[in-house]
Amino acid sequence: MNWSAALQDYQHYLRIERGLSENSISNYAADVEKLMRFLEASGATASPKSIEQELIQQFVYEIARILNPRSQARVISGLRSFFNYLIFEGYREDNPTDLLESPKIGRKLPDTLSLEEIDMLVGAIDRSKPEGERNRAMLETLYGCGLRVSELINLRLSDLFFEEGFVRVTGKGNKQRFVPVSPLTRKAIDLYRKEIRPHQKIEKGFEDILYLNRRGKGLTRAMVFTIIRQLAEKTGLRKTISPHTLRHSFATHLLENGADLRAIQQMLGHESITTTEVYVHVDRSHLTAVVQKYHPRN
Repeated sequence: MNWSAALQDYQHYLRIERGLSENSISNYAADVEKLMRFLEASGATASPKSIEQELIQQFVYEIARILNPRSQARVISGLRSFFNYLIFEGYREDNPTDLLESPKIGRKLPDTLSLEEIDMLVGAIDRSKPEGERNRAMLETLYGCGLRVSELINLRLSDLFFEEGFVRVTGKGNKQRFVPVSPLTRKAIDLYRKEIRPHQKIEKGFEDILYLNRRGKGLTRAMVFTIIRQLAEKTGLRKTISPHTLRHSFATHLLENGADLRAIQQMLGHESITTTEVYVHVDRSHLTAVVQKYHPRN
């Protein structure tokens, strides 16, 4: 088995067996491809079946010169997943990454925006242009429903259940969840889909996609990032803002206003409550207020 064949089979496994998104599959494949390029450059002849820890450790030393600790940990994690797949398929009996130590990166707290800053972003949108109403609806959807950018660009007209007060979201691993949608978010979406979208030329295959670009096709992740970055520059916000910042803000503001952590976990689509618990660390003053309000000794 050579590296190209093993990688192709691995990607097929991630797509079919684990149901990962194409973006996640690309990230996992990129980790293995980094190792493949290192082996080619160094002249090593080890195959996926025969490569040992010592050679992978040399690779880790090499990437440590050019990648930050978080990126190094991501690559090691990706390789560990790849070799676990080879064990699962019976190609190997051991995982050569098991004894590798990942860099200590700590827990990175998410960046958030205040409600005033979010209002500034929305207020900076030029609504005199057709794409302005689309951009406003997108921002309201990201913040109002706490969506990932991949979930936003794949949102469909058939996912809108406004009479019931929900939108259906397809998240990681093609897992679906229903997220409540507020009247303000619903109003912004309705204005775009009823007043702007019907006047667009829509390419075949994109008839059900909610948010479209000027050519009548679905938006890309990069385009959504660009739109939000330009709005941040326009308002003079000095924070590093991305679509995920609005998702973090959604969760943080819910927690600060007394929402249950389990409910936030369900709305965000987190498989583990541990992932959601990072928001508890964002504003410790909220925890103090909870104790003061609810503990009998206070």
